[in-house]
Amino acid sequence: MIVLDDVTKSIVVAMSGAAATTNPDFVAAYSDNDGTTFTEGANDGALNGTSSVTMVAAPASSTRRLIKSLSIENKDTAAVTVTVSYNNNSTLRTLYKVTLAVGDTWTTDGTFDTNGNLKQATTAGVVSFSAGTTGFTPSTASTGVVTLSGTLAVANGGTGVTTSTGSGNTVLSTSPTLVTPVLGTPTSVTLTNATGLPLTTGVTGILAPANGGTGVANNASSTLTISGAYPTTLTVSASTSVTLPTTGTLSTLAGSETFTNKTLTNPTITNYTESVVAIGTVTTASTIALTSGTIQTATLTASTACTFTMPTATAGKSFTLLLKQAASTGNGTATFTGVKWGTAGAPTITATAGKMDILTFVSDGTNWYGNIAQGYTP
Repeated sequence: MIVLDDVTKSIVVAMSGAAATTNPDFVAAYSDNDGTTFTEGANDGALNGTSSVTMVAAPASSTRRLIKSLSIENKDTAAVTVTVSYNNNSTLRTLYKVTLAVGDTWTTDGTFDTNGNLKQATTAGVVSFSAGTTGFTPSTASTGVVTLSGTLAVANGGTGVTTSTGSGNTVLSTSPTLVTPVLGTPTSVTLTNATGLPLTTGVTGILAPANGGTGVANNASSTLTISGAYPTTLTVSASTSVTLPTTGTLSTLAGSETFTNKTLTNPTITNYTESVVAIGTVTTASTIALTSGTIQTATLTASTACTFTMPTATAGKSFTLLLKQAASTGNGTATFTGVKWGTAGAPTITATAGKMDILTFVSDGTNWYGNIAQGYTP
């Protein structure tokens, strides 16, 4: 508690500099005792920069003013430093000097942040410092910046020396010289293994495959060219290049063959099978892709409308969609983007639970054209 017991005594506060935008507010609470009664009192206001502002005025004659609490709130957009002083007949004695961050409130009970949390005091001094076995020696300063001096030891990643020249020191150079080794001329050459190279001073010949060569004098000689009619079976090694003629007959293809992006002109196909793609259960939207097959199956979600996005229209492309209702409830509906239907217009999907409609689509390269057969039981 702070007591003002004379008409010459008061509490004043000043800032270390002008506020950036808004001066801090202050509030003071006190009680006056004239020897008979106690009278409660308070004062509030704002600071104005470096000029002193009276937080608590001096008491009246024969009255003791007992200060209960003081508080200052930083409402500025930058930190401020304030000094609270005891003013005894114009002699100022500092009671508190504190730097408040934006939103901080200083009170005689401590400093609080914007969330009402008490801020802990910090120490700026260095209590102790050890540089270990680095070879560095710290300064003896107890506050402020600690500096190091000495030579960093090799064990800690240093050179352990203070100069780059002299005996026992590490020699550093900014312009190293590279030395090219000189190889002498051999007086004899001995070759071993079946390299295919003759044992002569000037080594010439063909390097064998077992030694990393091709076994031929010219890579072009490893190309096999076949012309005329093919035999029933043509067998070539994996490393053989075969040039097929534009005429002749390939008698048979053994086993399963895969043709990708091939054009067949007027073929006769006996007994073929298309790949079936299971889209699965669809909800409100599904995009149809034909990369895995052109017969696709899908099951509608009960009582849900699904919009099917068609694949890119490619001339001559067609596919079939087997569209089923959920087995328990049904009532799913479906629409198809960019499809042209016949005179009857877009069909209404069979709503009965467990039923299936068969939709077929064909494209002319610009549009998809659709048809439907309905009411199947899978």
